[in-house]
Amino acid sequence: MHLRPHDSASIAYYEDQAQDFFCETASIDLSPLYARFLPFVPAGGHILDVGCGSGRDVRAFRANGYRVTGFDPSPTLARLATAHCGLQVQVMRVQDIDWHRQFDGIWACASLLHVSMTELPEVLRRLAAALKPGGVLYASFKYGQGKREHGGRKFTDLDEEGLAALLRAVPCFRELETWTTADRRPGRENEMWLNTLLVAEIQMRQTGSDPGGRRA
Repeated sequence: MHLRPHDSASIAYYEDQAQDFFCETASIDLSPLYARFLPFVPAGGHILDVGCGSGRDVRAFRANGYRVTGFDPSPTLARLATAHCGLQVQVMRVQDIDWHRQFDGIWACASLLHVSMTELPEVLRRLAAALKPGGVLYASFKYGQGKREHGGRKFTDLDEEGLAALLRAVPCFRELETWTTADRRPGRENEMWLNTLLVAEIQMRQTGSDPGGRRA
């Protein structure tokens, strides 16, 4: 797994802080976000959890009858998540996924925010290719603009304007809904998040090829 500086700093942070991060995030109630996402996923459908962290959302989706595949680039977090959700969590980066029409929904909660802006277009193409026709992507970013570093992690922040520009550059998805929320962790309510629901564009399916250029 080849790591760029943007990746290596953030992965090193989660490796070092894995237990604390797990304890801080495993019990957060994200049911309001699930309620926005899950109506677009068929009952018993297959969900990909990108950068699943503690395994909290994998566990919740499985409890609601969905099939789930989860991965995280931090080996230590992947082990903790596996124990927490009862499903083997893979160790990999989102930049390296290569699934084709496998998933009804993709859940990228606070995970794409560690992908550099230069890599985000290709990552979106890979995520679009991994979705079945009509599949939906949920993603969240810290609300803001541009890149920054905080506490040893590198972030790509987005606001509505930045998201719109990204979608114009990579027309793999159609925007269903975009909204902002406050952080649900105690003491961090002033931190804002940009949430978006995207569906793979119909025109991609009609051409018979996925965004990576492979034939369907």
